[in-house]
Amino acid sequence: MAPRVSSRAAAPKATAPKAAAAPAPKKTAATPAPFEHPAASHAKKKRPSAYGMKPISAFYLFFGANLIAALFAPIQDCDETFNYWEPTHYLSHGYGLQTWEYSPDYAIRSWLYIALHAIVGNIRRILPQSSKVAEFYFIRYGLALLCAICQTIMFQSISLALNARIGVLFVIATIVSPGNFHASASFLPSSFAMYMAMLGAASFMNWRGGLKTWQGMAWFAVAGILGWPFAAALCAPYLLEEFILVLFSDRSSLIEALIRFVRGVIAAFLVLGFDFTINLFFYKKSVVVAWNIVKYNIFSKTGGPDLYGTEPWTFYFKNLALNFNIWFILALLVLPLFILQKTFSSTSQSLASGLRTIVFIAPFYMWLGIFTAQPHKEERFIYPAYPFLALNAAISVHIILYALGTSDAKTFVGKIPGRLKLLVVGLTFLLSVSVSLARIYGIYSAYSAPLKIYSPLWGDGSGNTFGAEEDNVCFGKEWYRFPTSYFLPRNMHAKFLRSEFRGLLPGEFSEAGTGFGFWSGTWLPTKGLNDRNEEDLGKYVEPRMCSFLVDTQYPERKSSLSAKEPDYIADQNHWEVVKCVPFLDAANTHILARTLWVPDIDAIPEQYRRKWGRHCLLQRKRRAQDAGMWVAPGQMMMG
Repeated sequence: MAPRVSSRAAAPKATAPKAAAAPAPKKTAATPAPFEHPAASHAKKKRPSAYGMKPISAFYLFFGANLIAALFAPIQDCDETFNYWEPTHYLSHGYGLQTWEYSPDYAIRSWLYIALHAIVGNIRRILPQSSKVAEFYFIRYGLALLCAICQTIMFQSISLALNARIGVLFVIATIVSPGNFHASASFLPSSFAMYMAMLGAASFMNWRGGLKTWQGMAWFAVAGILGWPFAAALCAPYLLEEFILVLFSDRSSLIEALIRFVRGVIAAFLVLGFDFTINLFFYKKSVVVAWNIVKYNIFSKTGGPDLYGTEPWTFYFKNLALNFNIWFILALLVLPLFILQKTFSSTSQSLASGLRTIVFIAPFYMWLGIFTAQPHKEERFIYPAYPFLALNAAISVHIILYALGTSDAKTFVGKIPGRLKLLVVGLTFLLSVSVSLARIYGIYSAYSAPLKIYSPLWGDGSGNTFGAEEDNVCFGKEWYRFPTSYFLPRNMHAKFLRSEFRGLLPGEFSEAGTGFGFWSGTWLPTKGLNDRNEEDLGKYVEPRMCSFLVDTQYPERKSSLSAKEPDYIADQNHWEVVKCVPFLDAANTHILARTLWVPDIDAIPEQYRRKWGRHCLLQRKRRAQDAGMWVAPGQMMMG
């Protein structure tokens, strides 16, 4: 409980972050009382804090921020499109693009995870004014809602186990961060693992009503089995905490801990069994997908994920600095700040209380250390640690505010006027929020074009009125910007033209009817798929097979054009522009304007302004269609 605030203090003076510690066991005159494992039934109820926030208020803030992400966040990673949106589209609509991960030869993706999202999309299909685009956003809304619920539960546990002010700071650090804008509504296993990790952490944190070890283990098992296997490692600090405390407990506490652990293991195997059963139905073979993922990423003999690029050790530090700015720095500083507080603070904490704080701040350090050491790095790999980053940052701010709140005139901090301290803290927060909002809007304004250019294909919204059934929408060098088949009208397919890219592109799920179960494309043998990222020429079509084409034109990159990557937008003999949307030319834009939103006004020096291209949907001209054959740009058309 925070003491009353001094009128001279810049911030409320609060006790050090500490868990709901158990009272000391009763002692007898004859023998000293043994250490007793802290349980929620022993925890004292805290009086309401002046800085507390009701869970429903936190939920509204979380859900509002997540809805903004669901509506406006671009798809940042083509893996989200090809590995998750396309298989979901296949389950719901019978066709879609297939990556090698879904080949029964490799089977490193869970169909249970995909099916859950397909069910949500199919609910939208039975509602009025349904369309595939509406299904896409409905699934995103569902992810935003699920994320908000998990965030609220973790917020409540933080407020109860640590401090109400830390809970409020956790809310602020989360909702204003570009990281939350990226991760909260993304259709990615790492985002799903983030949701479940919050539920798991909340279970371990909350000792009210009894220790919830098995529930925490169950949620982390869901994170690892349905989402991403490596996310289950985030459970380790909490299990280590229980193990350490059991060492100092009596025999009955040891037995109770063992029972909780066994229940958690049983729950994990039940989740694994359910996932195994669903994948057995789809793959028509016995596979443990979670193990296949681990085997590929760690024990692969064909190169594993390193085939798709490696990054220096600084990658995540730069990325997190962009997506969390000062909150990331605070998250890194939490351990030294906590040690300093313990060293110089006159308040004492029990063994359990101090240990709990260390346990709570450990997952972020652990995750950052493990993935910094991996050569192959992607932004989405760090998503499961985002809530723990926000928690660490909140604890750091709490410690700093506690130090600034002193009014002891004998100390240096105590001599600083309270209003000056309040001004410094307020300006720092305002700057952080401003930078975060500038980055969020900058990302949306720069890269949202791929979600906007397909609307003409839908005509007035009543169906495929612009094109025709079985039309193809083709992608050359812009293949990785294809959002998903949900943006194409019914029976309109995405196809690929050959470009300078020499890796493996997705194929298509088989649409063959076999009479043996549903969705035969999930289990029929596949051709042209491999786990070595080797190009397959069978993935390409000729330009004459394309009724529509998507391309990006960069006025300042004309020298980079080639025979396989021509400027289709400029080729007015064969293509006419249907719709174009501005798209940032990142290669020719200053790093400041790439990082944050910079207005396009005369007051901004030219070198710092954003440079633009245009992302366009093109239609093949009718005379080219009537000719029945394609002619390369610059050649005469025959026939």
